[in-house]
Amino acid sequence: MKNSWRPQTKLVHGGSLRSQFGEMSEGIFMTQGFLYETSADAEARFKGEDDGFIYARYGSPTNDMFEKRMCALEGAEEARATASGMAAVSAAILCQLNAGDHIVAARALFGSCRWVVETLAPKYGIECTLVDGRDLKNWEAAIRPNTKLFFLESPTNPTLEVVDVKGVCDLAHQAGARVVVDNVFATALYQKPLELGADVVVYSATKHIDGQGRCLGGVVLSSKEWIEEVLQDYFRHTGPALSPFNAWLLMKGLETFPLRVKQQTETAGRLADFLAGQKQIAKVIYPGRDDHPQADIIKKQMTGGSSLIAFDLKGGKEAAFKLQDALDIVSISNNLGDAKSLITHPATTTHKNLSEDAREELGITSGTIRFSAGIEDGDDLIADFEQALSKLPG
Repeated sequence: MKNSWRPQTKLVHGGSLRSQFGEMSEGIFMTQGFLYETSADAEARFKGEDDGFIYARYGSPTNDMFEKRMCALEGAEEARATASGMAAVSAAILCQLNAGDHIVAARALFGSCRWVVETLAPKYGIECTLVDGRDLKNWEAAIRPNTKLFFLESPTNPTLEVVDVKGVCDLAHQAGARVVVDNVFATALYQKPLELGADVVVYSATKHIDGQGRCLGGVVLSSKEWIEEVLQDYFRHTGPALSPFNAWLLMKGLETFPLRVKQQTETAGRLADFLAGQKQIAKVIYPGRDDHPQADIIKKQMTGGSSLIAFDLKGGKEAAFKLQDALDIVSISNNLGDAKSLITHPATTTHKNLSEDAREELGITSGTIRFSAGIEDGDDLIADFEQALSKLPG
């Protein structure tokens, strides 16, 4: 019966464990360690012959519930919860590479993700090639005999480029490489990278999964074999474990996740259409619009749009700052996926550490804005942008 549950039901009930007290809301197990009835029980636990818990850095009942619920949503066999989205990204990439290996990554990445593959990995002898991920020929041309990993996010941060995930996975597997996909902007509701051929999916659970600005968190999802044989030792010994309290908050977020994301996506689509008709706007990029540069790929691999919009103002940085400062409902913040609508100027925040040439290469101009739709009334948000745009020159 449970296997036939639809996503909304799984996100309320999936993976639940209850103590002898029969609590309705899942318990928060804030313990560091666990007890064993006998010495033999302890030995069996450490040998892996007993499935019980050992130490909170390895896992806890609360984290286990969150991981199982994420597996139910994603369609994955196994998962590990991490302290942040970047902990998930770093673990998923570094756990499977050695000195002398080679990464091919899309150049359009969140600033910290790009730093991991472009700056951190080479310090340990791991080579990296960044490519324009929109063209499969670029991925193919970058493959070397020592290529072990492809890494991408789609849609990308902040310009919402879309990568042909299945096409990239096919190329990678032909070369004997694995694929890690950061699926934050699409969410598991609108895109299933594992079904498209990806080996590993990562999320910053801080974003839509929590969705209420309360905590940090991340998660790595894959096959049971990969989690246990490739990630497990790295995870246990480097310590990126998620706090059980944060795991509990994230579970509460998952209960309303589909409701929030659906409304955020509908609002983002309406606002994108509104912005596209405004004289102060040079360009709007939104995965739900037919004029998106990769609209054909979106139709193949996504079942919905996104809660994010990227747009360029004609007046550059001055106009961008003036617009952001004039908004009443929308708050300036570099976070996204929140119940509250948020806006940021990537060139001076999330991507400020990239060179000007690198930002230009990614399409991030001085007038680029990234907007994250919240769950406020869509008409109110449109009115808020209308009054803010009226303060800019035509």
